[in-house]
Amino acid sequence: MNNFVKIFFVFSMILFTTKSLSQDKNNPWQISLGTSAVNFYGTAQEGLCMGCNDLFQDYFAVDKYWNIQTFFSTASISRYTDNGFSVGLRLSLNKFDQIGNTNAIPGYVDGKGPEKTMITTDLFVSKALPKLTFFKFSPFLEGGIGQANVDDINAYTLNAGVGVDFPIGNKAFIKLNTVYRKAFENDGGPKTVYYAPGVNTHWQHNISLAINFGGKDTDEDGIYDKFDDCPFEPGLEEFNGCPDTDGDGIPDKDDSCPTTAGTAEFNGCADSDGDGIADPDDKCPDVAGLAKFGGCPDTDGDGIEDAKDACPEEAGLRRFRGCPDTDGDGIADPKDKCPTEVGPADNEGCPNPTQEAIDALNELGATVQFELNKADLKDEAIDLLISVYDIMSKFGNTNFSIEGHTDTSGPKAFNQKLSEERAGKVKTHLVEKGVEESRLSTKGFGEDNPKVSNDTRNGRITNRRVEFKVVE
Repeated sequence: MNNFVKIFFVFSMILFTTKSLSQDKNNPWQISLGTSAVNFYGTAQEGLCMGCNDLFQDYFAVDKYWNIQTFFSTASISRYTDNGFSVGLRLSLNKFDQIGNTNAIPGYVDGKGPEKTMITTDLFVSKALPKLTFFKFSPFLEGGIGQANVDDINAYTLNAGVGVDFPIGNKAFIKLNTVYRKAFENDGGPKTVYYAPGVNTHWQHNISLAINFGGKDTDEDGIYDKFDDCPFEPGLEEFNGCPDTDGDGIPDKDDSCPTTAGTAEFNGCADSDGDGIADPDDKCPDVAGLAKFGGCPDTDGDGIEDAKDACPEEAGLRRFRGCPDTDGDGIADPKDKCPTEVGPADNEGCPNPTQEAIDALNELGATVQFELNKADLKDEAIDLLISVYDIMSKFGNTNFSIEGHTDTSGPKAFNQKLSEERAGKVKTHLVEKGVEESRLSTKGFGEDNPKVSNDTRNGRITNRRVEFKVVE
């Protein structure tokens, strides 16, 4: 297997075992380095072969007619312009000893003669054909002009070629191309077509490794500055190189809340409480609210937002900071100790006990029965104290004094102590029923304040009593 076939085999292995990426069009410059072969046979040029006038005749007779060069016999540099066009310069150095199959050229037998060196310089224009890409091979056409030199004799060439690119990275390619060089005399003299052996029309076949470069990617996000709307911030291709920090599908440059995932409806901001007001504009972003209150709620629906409502869960009046006045006495319920009963402000919203209520209490107190010479309440007395409790509860902001009295039976000191114990016993019973202890005080008068004369049995019974008074 000759050198060119070996070289082609190596490049083919690279070609089919390397993961390829799409061609990088952002890098306008391309350099290539490779190997080549020249073929004078099959160019339909008179004098180079016997019995042949066909273009492409024995084109693939590699071993017979191709003058294969070892590595690095051709190099090029090109610049991408626009619309798939590139302009470039190629320099090649080829050695050859096979021109054709003719004996007509002096020094050549069957087209084979002394080894010579040809140096060619080509100016070319190539046109990529991406729509014809197959199996990642991208074809291209090439045309241009050149100059060939053999033995210090020059000739101009008119060139046309075809080739394919195969990507092996985002900037690297394998290039295969064939160029047909039509040679012309450069001095206008009357010479034969093969006036200088080797400076003849020929094919040049190239295989090269090409590298694209020249693109600038400041933020190293894989999108070149020329096409990057955010060249100094790493971003995403779908947003032309701009970042989407919160991953909500809205690029940061268009996102009012770039670090918090949101929706397009709110320009990238979130609506955490789902009340239709974006969090940055929502004074209460974690609680669903109303637009007129900046996103804050009005739980009781009284037209006063919760933050300014002293009673956020009870509908109330603005003059009471959102609290109700259930009994309509002009005192808000939180400040009204009797919220369901009309009462004056000087008694904290509770009604003042009427004289009739005091009389009723004292009438009940006069009939509270105790064991003789004891502070123990009789059963009937306990039933009476239920009525006393009801009256005291009605006037829930009124303090009462419980005063105990006795008759003259027994020593005076004993009666004094007994009256105090009886008043205390009544207080204890009322507190157990539910009257606040702070509202009750006691005092004993012994036998000193009889209601009637103690000379009779009924009089003594009447004097064994308790009385209730309002404490101002």
